[in-house]
This record gives sequence, structure tokens and C-alpha cells, in this order.
Amino acid sequence: MSLWWKRKEKMYLNTVAKYIRRSPYQAFSAALIMSLTFFSISVFALLTIISVRFISYFESRPQLTIFFKDNASREDIGQVQKQLEDTGKTSLMVYVSKEEALKIYKEQNKNDPILLDLVTADILPASIEVQAKEARYLSDLAGIVKGSELVEEVIFQKDIVDTLISWTNAVRYVGLAVIAILVTVSVMVIITIIGIKITVRREEIEIMKLIGASNWFIRAPFLLEGIFYGFTGAFIGGGLAIGLFYYFSLEAFLRGVAIFPLSPVIMLELLLVEVIIACILGTFASYLAVLRYLK
Repeated sequence: MSLWWKRKEKMYLNTVAKYIRRSPYQAFSAALIMSLTFFSISVFALLTIISVRFISYFESRPQLTIFFKDNASREDIGQVQKQLEDTGKTSLMVYVSKEEALKIYKEQNKNDPILLDLVTADILPASIEVQAKEARYLSDLAGIVKGSELVEEVIFQKDIVDTLISWTNAVRYVGLAVIAILVTVSVMVIITIIGIKITVRREEIEIMKLIGASNWFIRAPFLLEGIFYGFTGAFIGGGLAIGLFYYFSLEAFLRGVAIFPLSPVIMLELLLVEVIIACILGTFASYLAVLRYLK
């Protein structure tokens, strides 16, 4: 049984190779369209992953920084902390004293001695770094402390997070629209190409039916050809997009944001998923063509 199946499989593959050699331009067109489709899918998928990581990064950072005036005592600041805690909207609060602020400043400017000499702990404000449970709570928390006489300034990243969410949604919607169009075009191209090949070989197919070939025996090479187009397109298009992204890594430009470079494992998983989807898509398109032209 195993030997019979191997011979049958080899015969199918030889038939597919023969079909492709007889019409190389059609095969090239189908593979090219699939490559463009999965190149676009990879680009938008990577952009979505980056956007989600950006949002997660900013949401995990101190989202609300409250700077206090010099006359604010530690007890006064503790009361403000309690007031914020009582809202139930905070997930973490960290008190930064003047001395700790000076240490942070020195660490950030350790390569510039002139700046280090100009700053002392007395001129740096004490502060509280606050993380909200959800980004939508930032405005409420900021509003509570802005009216306090002890507070000098309130800085929060809600605008940054909201902007990132807006961009992520825009990328997602545009990406889905482009991908939907390209997938539709890919399916139509494969259906057309397989349909043309079936029409050209109609006499050959009729002869195969007369000598007892089953419908699946006739259909299998066309289905395998669709799988070939899907696999080739995803491997080339997806591999090219992922390879270019990895090569032109953004790590050099975003050293302060610890999300780059993306793990090679994530990229390989993305490519594997795309290859599987492409093979299913190629099989589906070929099956539609077979149903239409081989009745």
C-alpha cells in the first residue's frame, strides 16, 4: 500500500511539474500575485505586532507623573497618594524623592559633566509615578491632583497611548481592506489559470475518463498546483517582508523602547502560519476552478 501511494504521489508531482513547464508565464503570474498578497499580509501583520507592543510598553510605564512644589512635605505627598489609591483606579505608585530624582538625573546625564555640576537635589522636585489600571483612567487621576496647591505639574501619557491606539486601528482597518482585495484577486487569478489549463487539456481529460480514471485522480494535480502557487507565494512574499524587516531592524532608532528586535521565533511562526494559510487558499481556489470546469 505504501509503495503504491508513493508511486501515485510521484505521478501527481510529475504531472504538476509538467503543467507548470507547459505554461510558465501563467505559473509565474499566479506565484507573483500570491507573493504580493503575502508580502502585504506580512507587512501589516508586523506593523500590528509592533503597534500592540508599543501600546503595551507605554501602558507598563509610569503613565502619570506628579511633580510637587518644594513646600510639600512627605506627609502631604502621602495624603495625595492615599487620595489616588482610594479611587481604585491605580495599579502602582512610586514615590521619587529629591535625592532619588538627582540619582536618576545623574544616570541619564553621566556622559555630560557640565550638566551634572549645574544640578543639585534642592532644585529637583519630588514626584509620584503612577500607573493606572486602564489608560482611560488617566484623565480622572490627573484631574484629582491638578487642583491641589501642593502640585507643581502633572504629566501623563494618555495622548501618546490614544494616538498609538488610533494608529493601530487605522493600520488594522487599512491592512484588512488591502489584504481582502489582494486575497480576492489571488483567488480569481488561480481560478482563471487553472480553468484555462483544464480547458486546454479537455480532450486529454476526456480520454482519461474513458479509460477509467476517477474524478479525484483527474482533479488531484490541479489541486496540487494550487497548493504549489500558495506555498511559493507565501514563502517568497512572506519571507521577503520578514527578512527585510529583520535586516532593517528599528532597534538602532528605539533603544529606549525594549521591544526590538522582534524575536526570530515570532517571525518564523508568522511565516509558518502564512504558508499554511496560503496552501489552504491555493487549494480552495483550485477546487473552485475544478468544480466549475470539471463537471
